[in-house]
Amino acid sequence: MKATAALFLFSALVTGLHAQGTKADYDRAKELGGKARSLVTDSTPRVTWTDTGTAFARTRDKVIAIDLATGKTRAATKEEADQAKIVTKNVPVLPFGRARSRDSSDQQPLEIRNETNETIGINWIDSRGESKSYGTIDPGKSATQSTYSGHVWSITDREGKPFAMVRTPDYPGVVRITGRPAEASPRERRSERRSTSGRVSPDGKTEAYVQGGNTLVIRPLPDGTPANATVLSPGERFDNETDWSPDSTRFVISSAKDVSVRQVTLVQSSPKDQLQPKVEKIDYVKPGDPIRQPFPRLYDAAAKKEIPVDHALFPNPWEIKELTWAADSSEFMFVYNQRGHQLMRILGVNAKDGKVRVIHEDKTDTFIDYSQKFYFRHLPETKEILWMSERDGWNHLYLIDTANGRIKNQITRGQWNVREIVDVDATKRTILFKALGTIPGQDPYYTHFARVNFDGSGLMRLTESNGDHRITFSPDQKHLIDTWSRMDQPPVTELRNAETGKLVCELGRGDDSALQKTGWSRAEPLSAKGRDGKTDIYGVLIKPSNFDPAKKYPVIENIYSGPHDFFVPKPYHAWTRMNDLAELGFIVVQIDGMGTNWRSKTFHDVAWKNLADAGLPDHIAWIKTAAATRPWMDLSRVGIYGGSAGGQNSLSAMLHHGDFYKACVSDCGCHDNRMDKIWWNEAWMGWPVDESYTRNSNVTDAAKLQGKLMLVVGELDHNVDPASTLQVANALQKADKDFELLIITGADHGAAETPYGSRRRADFFVRNLLGVEPRVN
Repeated sequence: MKATAALFLFSALVTGLHAQGTKADYDRAKELGGKARSLVTDSTPRVTWTDTGTAFARTRDKVIAIDLATGKTRAATKEEADQAKIVTKNVPVLPFGRARSRDSSDQQPLEIRNETNETIGINWIDSRGESKSYGTIDPGKSATQSTYSGHVWSITDREGKPFAMVRTPDYPGVVRITGRPAEASPRERRSERRSTSGRVSPDGKTEAYVQGGNTLVIRPLPDGTPANATVLSPGERFDNETDWSPDSTRFVISSAKDVSVRQVTLVQSSPKDQLQPKVEKIDYVKPGDPIRQPFPRLYDAAAKKEIPVDHALFPNPWEIKELTWAADSSEFMFVYNQRGHQLMRILGVNAKDGKVRVIHEDKTDTFIDYSQKFYFRHLPETKEILWMSERDGWNHLYLIDTANGRIKNQITRGQWNVREIVDVDATKRTILFKALGTIPGQDPYYTHFARVNFDGSGLMRLTESNGDHRITFSPDQKHLIDTWSRMDQPPVTELRNAETGKLVCELGRGDDSALQKTGWSRAEPLSAKGRDGKTDIYGVLIKPSNFDPAKKYPVIENIYSGPHDFFVPKPYHAWTRMNDLAELGFIVVQIDGMGTNWRSKTFHDVAWKNLADAGLPDHIAWIKTAAATRPWMDLSRVGIYGGSAGGQNSLSAMLHHGDFYKACVSDCGCHDNRMDKIWWNEAWMGWPVDESYTRNSNVTDAAKLQGKLMLVVGELDHNVDPASTLQVANALQKADKDFELLIITGADHGAAETPYGSRRRADFFVRNLLGVEPRVN
């Protein structure tokens, strides 16, 4: 009897195991994924604001009236409901100049009406000031652009001549194009020039421009004789933009020596329009390569001569930016980011003699996170600078006196981070910003909004509920709509007082009960201690919709540990690509370990010259902690996958933690940081290129491979040189290691996310972790 019982138990386990990864699982994943979002009721209302003290919130099935003073709600009358349809308001036009889009997650529609008799062009101005076409609108027609508050749009004619430039507001807006802008008066033109850089001085009397790239010409207006101020030597050229002093006596223009730019060759094996392959060469600068380094040059406009500026305090720039003038034209200043990203200075240059002084500097032994945690705003009227820094170990704001370079005060402080500046009111001396980690007990990655005074007083949090937040303001800025959610909580929408942060009322709450009836369950956010036994590490766990706690499930980790951000999803998602994989019979997890961004500086610094670490010791500790109370997680069968930096991370897991991870799909990985793009890799690995690049290379350690591996790459990857993957393959072959190599023809970066690539990735895990042959064709 005992032997029979044991045989029966073994058969039941095998049957339960092999019931996973079948064609039915693939079909269910496709079907449920396709309808998951439609089974969630979105109760996020659209709000119509009035001038009567009452607002109206419209959802799919009702309209409520809200008394903004008391927060009391009632059902709207039929007449009110008819009036509460979303009303767009006219959007004020910006002066043409250097307006750029601000980052925002607050989606708003922008209607553009062409009331002219000619076709107009719609162009988005990105955060770098670059224009990208979004099509045209015929005469008499209109189009609604899906965009975000703070994004800038330029409307032009077919030849690119401007009609209008607008910034998307925090409410549904309309732009009416009725004709060409009126010719500005001389006074208006001078005012506009004062607020922008360009070839003409603010007073309109002098023009400075570049000819042929290497000759600077200065001439009086309206019809003065041009004079060459400077002719550069061969191999050096000017930038075309001049920055004038407010009094029009001086200007700054940069010049740089040209450098040879590395090119990467891509081969398109199967072009659609011809039989023979196509070869494409792209400019692709890699770590350690020479870079073009512009240096500012100061000129006396009247004397038509250069005032020499000493480069001793900025000898090796990665970047020189944020050039701005003092209100009295006595000095210009700029931010110097030294190559290697361990020194950043605010420098001031005397306009009379070119002498340079240090106004402020930040230094570190690791890296300054210039690409994610940079904010500089010069306030010339008050001789102050708003500055962002991690100098105390957390990302905070500082107010600097430009006269003496002293920090007047630290504006924000504490063991939390300022994520982004949303708005600065220089008159009221207040700052609206996004913050992370401000509420103890909540996930420190949840975005909250707060306001603070320049002097650090009056810190007021405008959001508080336990989740990730996004807000939009009423047109009068007195109220805000706060929508928050978590991976385990559908969106909740609240109306709050924008001046006090006080809750006025709840407006709506999402409902996913219909989706749960299918067997689907919400993703489970979890925290556990990391490698040091003290630091909280946050992640998420996803189960299949036919989950059975009596079964054993292999675990698959989705990894991306790039130091530029965190990556575990925080807002509510009914379905992600991780759900697609879970449906086949897996528990899928994603974790943010040490070395990723937006915790303390110490947490982040783990990545310094150490990308092979990838936070993996923290990930393993998290998975083991989760499995300790979840016996259905089978840690003898753990897989891992990722793309790009995640491709590097996932293979690193196999090479350095092969006792834990048994199967890996690595897609388009930057496996050797010397092979990848310059900015991202020098940001975390430093400059000059040293032995740490070799030490962190997956090519170096390829011979350590254990377990099953699939390498995936697109033959037309413009982001990461495809040779990076093939060099790993070469090293594995030399080490006589078995692995699979999947080259996806015609694919760019993220080849494993193509339909074919993702199906092959799923098949790989079904075969190697479930032990069954997938049947999907």
